[in-house]
Amino acid sequence: MKEARYFYVPHAAQQHELPEEEAVHALRVLRLKAGDEIFLMDGEGAFYRSVVEDTSSKHCHYRIEETMRPLPTWEGRIHLAVAPTKMAERVEWMTEKAVEVGVDRITFLDCRFSERKVLKLPRMEKIVVAAMKQSRKPWKTELAGMTALQAFLEEPRKGRKFIAHCYEEIPRADFFDSITAPAEFQDSKDITVLVGPEGDFSIEEVREALAHGFEPVSLGQSRLRTETAGLAAVMMAHLARRI
Repeated sequence: MKEARYFYVPHAAQQHELPEEEAVHALRVLRLKAGDEIFLMDGEGAFYRSVVEDTSSKHCHYRIEETMRPLPTWEGRIHLAVAPTKMAERVEWMTEKAVEVGVDRITFLDCRFSERKVLKLPRMEKIVVAAMKQSRKPWKTELAGMTALQAFLEEPRKGRKFIAHCYEEIPRADFFDSITAPAEFQDSKDITVLVGPEGDFSIEEVREALAHGFEPVSLGQSRLRTETAGLAAVMMAHLARRI
């Protein structure tokens, strides 16, 4: 049996041709030809079982045979807001793994102690798409580019909001315990969690977050690198909200 081939095609039901980059991969790498079966994902929750109709050097046309809309595997929306690391490959790794686990949105934060102020969002988008296809999720994780922490704190949002930090003088609850509390304490299934840069948030930033309704939490007894903390937060949120 041939391995199923998955491609990301936004608005796939309204199209009849793979995007150029996906077409090049299909034709030059996978060497697909007319009659081969492929699966499309539109990033909005649908798979499309399709058949390649015809090909040329850079074009791959398809015909949809079946539409499939699987149910979500977690409740609510999981939003990770994280300050990217100085080494780009670390935040790229975290993004890839978080998407594979399951996260609805990732925002990259510009904080006082941030060592990286610029991020190549188009590259991050490619990493998200590759991870989405690898994990076979028809929902595409949303990405938000570098956002000032203060602006992020002031944005209205649904659900519970948390900030993970390491300051002993500011009491912290356990993140996983907080999000798995009895239902009567859960006004919404949505979760937003902030993870700071390699030097942590400043204590003033933590206090500002608390003033905006964020709950202070710990991600465990170990002191984690930024990318590890981000992935751990997503894992905990996913486990707490899985269906």
